[in-house]
Amino acid sequence: MRKAVKGIGLCALAFPLLGMATVDLQSPHVPGELIIKLKDGVNVSRFTENKGLGAQWSKSYHVGFGELVHIKVSDKADLGKTISNIASMEGVQYVEPNYIYTVGNPIHHNNFVSQGEDSPLAPNDPRFGQLWGLNNTGNNSPDGSRGVAGADIQAFRAWDISKGDRRVKVAIIDTGIDYNHEDIKANMWTNEAEANGKAGVDDDKNGYIDDVHGYDFANKDGDPLDGHGHGTHCSGTIGAVHDNGIGVAGVMANVTMVGVKFLTDAGSGTTADAVLAIDYATKLDVDIMSNSWGGGGRSEALFDAIKRASDKGILFVAAAGNSSSDNDQTPNYPSNYEAPNVVAVAAHTNGDGLASFSSYGQRTVHVAAPGHKILSTVTNNGYDVYSGTSMATPHVSGVLGLLLSKEGGLTVAEVKERLLRTSEPIRAYRKKTISGGRINAYNLLTNTRPVSREPDPSAWHVVRLEKKFETDHPYLHGQNVAREFVVPGAKYVRARIKRYDLESGYDFLKVTGKARNEIESMSGAGADYVTDFVDGDTLRLEFTSDSSVSKWGFLVEELEAVLE
Repeated sequence: MRKAVKGIGLCALAFPLLGMATVDLQSPHVPGELIIKLKDGVNVSRFTENKGLGAQWSKSYHVGFGELVHIKVSDKADLGKTISNIASMEGVQYVEPNYIYTVGNPIHHNNFVSQGEDSPLAPNDPRFGQLWGLNNTGNNSPDGSRGVAGADIQAFRAWDISKGDRRVKVAIIDTGIDYNHEDIKANMWTNEAEANGKAGVDDDKNGYIDDVHGYDFANKDGDPLDGHGHGTHCSGTIGAVHDNGIGVAGVMANVTMVGVKFLTDAGSGTTADAVLAIDYATKLDVDIMSNSWGGGGRSEALFDAIKRASDKGILFVAAAGNSSSDNDQTPNYPSNYEAPNVVAVAAHTNGDGLASFSSYGQRTVHVAAPGHKILSTVTNNGYDVYSGTSMATPHVSGVLGLLLSKEGGLTVAEVKERLLRTSEPIRAYRKKTISGGRINAYNLLTNTRPVSREPDPSAWHVVRLEKKFETDHPYLHGQNVAREFVVPGAKYVRARIKRYDLESGYDFLKVTGKARNEIESMSGAGADYVTDFVDGDTLRLEFTSDSSVSKWGFLVEELEAVLE
């Protein structure tokens, strides 16, 4: 599932333009293609006919709501200079490269071992027993790996309240949908005017010809059929039909899914097409947009499109990314946009931990959801197991769809506040997401808000170590050293690390509790850093280094504790 990204831009730099946002030419983008936002009332032709920009225009057409122009300049043009020249012209609000987005390199698993366990509460779909994200029994991962029972979205309890509603419309903005799939087709959107009209005619006068089940902006036609599989996999998690005696079941038994394709069958697409796709879904007045894709630099054109959806009260659920990185420090788009309607999703495992590949962010990622070894539909009536935040995102889209089925009319702000407050607080996600937890459909539908188990911030006491814990400076190769600290009478304990400087991604300082359960893992560099806390009176620090680069190391002189 890892696709090579073609079309890296002509320059590799980022620079500010006349007070505008920084233009990023380091991120993948289409060579020679630019998107220009014009100020109100500016004539497009003055730009496309201008001969003094040091570039040969090869095509020009409107994107979005008529204010954007997507142009192709000569491949021989210096893109950086062309951007600077255009940005200096009167009437230009911003100019940026046409960035490239991808399906985010989800992991494809070929191993099917477990058939799961039957439950009297389950629909009669034969592979439901493998859907640990809906009902985690502790041993029903598709590969047979052990998990934590109950670490799921609490589907059975939620379905006692709502199984969805066909009036809720979800746009899957992706590689398309196999709308002929036996487990999906009954929940597909059908544009009756186009389905019963003439081929090649815009029967419903919405500006798109033959958009029966959606639209394909990658190939500019009315057929969003998935030739990749990724979009179909996401769609099955949201809305695979229940109780039809085949395959799997989605989070929503009843939903209307719209295929909005802008990613090609190779799994990549551009800003220009993403903007068109979002605007199309906005025009259809969908309730939720599910977006399991990312990449590219920060695009103001894409941000504007998402805000237009927000203005219409449409939720924009987005994958946090699969780069194992902190999105607070290294933004991931579109999940990092500050639009009110964006919900950023991390992936967790059946063992109730953050997936190793998942990006995270205490300030930028809202919630975790099942995203590791997820079975769902793929093209040609198939089923397969993928991992990625791409798989976590449709779980959240589906759960939010259940909420809107039960309580229509909620605002974007109300939905997001409720999502955060009803998430199940789990230590593994405490410093990784805004909510500090994972999605819980039952809590969301009933507005049940778990009580925070956070220690009183004013109750921490400093515990000075008699003997400081540190490495050599620099530390040695191939080390594995640990030290256990006991604070008698403590209810919670945490460490204050005066300094750490470790080879990022290779050497680690881990925090565990008495049961050796990992609480936090640090790599890279930091100073005066307070770790997450462990329950009880015992905290353990373990340091491991590989056989290559050695840096300064770490130094711990103090603990902090809350006493009983």
